[in-house]
Amino acid sequence: MAAGFSLVGWNRFKRAYDGVLLTGIAVFFAAHLGAGFLLAPAGQLPSEIQLLIRASGAAAFSLLTIILCLGPLARLSPRALPLVYNRRHMGVACFGLALIHGALVVLWYHGFSEVNAFISLLVSNPRYTSLGGFPFESLGLAALLILFVMAATSHDFWNAVLGPRLWKWVHMSVYAAYGLIIAHVMLGAVQGEKGLLQAALVGGSALLVAGLHIFVGRKESARDSALAAEAEGWLDAGLAAAIPDGRAVILVPPEGERIAVFREGAKIYAVANACRHQGGPLGEGRILDGCIVCPWHGYQYRPEDGCSPPPYTEKLPTYRTRIIGGRVFVHRLPQPPGTALPPSVIGEAG
Repeated sequence: MAAGFSLVGWNRFKRAYDGVLLTGIAVFFAAHLGAGFLLAPAGQLPSEIQLLIRASGAAAFSLLTIILCLGPLARLSPRALPLVYNRRHMGVACFGLALIHGALVVLWYHGFSEVNAFISLLVSNPRYTSLGGFPFESLGLAALLILFVMAATSHDFWNAVLGPRLWKWVHMSVYAAYGLIIAHVMLGAVQGEKGLLQAALVGGSALLVAGLHIFVGRKESARDSALAAEAEGWLDAGLAAAIPDGRAVILVPPEGERIAVFREGAKIYAVANACRHQGGPLGEGRILDGCIVCPWHGYQYRPEDGCSPPPYTEKLPTYRTRIIGGRVFVHRLPQPPGTALPPSVIGEAG
């Protein structure tokens, strides 16, 4: 291996980061154990080992949920970036909690078996075709193995050895581990609960992670499309929904005359802003009876082709429009006066 290995260099920020992380885990454990003792039904007080199993499992799941939320949150706000820079520490801590949880489960439920504890874990329940009796322990074991690989390769040494692309793919398996853990909890601990609180917390966590990723993904996709559109000569006129119905916003291009961008219901049109009568600002007018009406002297133009209705013959240049991610884009090059163009429609693909 050509890559060199160096120990992690803890600076002041990393020490504070890890201090807060360990304190948070300790507080979580204390709160979970305390709630377990206080909320237990009379005469059904769980053992300390069972409470530790639940607390370590809940802590690992909660920490993994936070880890998966950091990426999209950092794209929404730069304030989350410092947490992203050192989230590998959180990942290693998450694996440590999951390992404690798994070790306690094996020792408590399978440590006194006549066969090897790990073999007992895998063969004690072969009902893989049963939803209610599914051997959820195997799902947790698979997730633990994925977290182990990620923790073992978290150092920059492995990034250099594997290469950024392969290293990234290895660590993207965290989403597979998260799905396995959700199934592990839903088919295991949740089925043993009488209430719906635990199921709601687990399901809500999964929806939060998925929702954040989908929202940020769509936002970044719209931004990338907008950047590509601007590179091709399209000008951003803002959100389509922000244009009042029957009114316009005035777009000022880097060069050339201003453009009036009108909305009529769900339809978006763009025409030259200057009225052909005396140069009145059409963008300050409105659409009445299907025509743009100049606020100065009432001259009218059809928004789809920029032509005045007969018997008048004035014509305006029109502009191509498109809607990307809910935003209106107008091409900077005008069409010849009187050119008919189809409107962009809000809600349709751009």
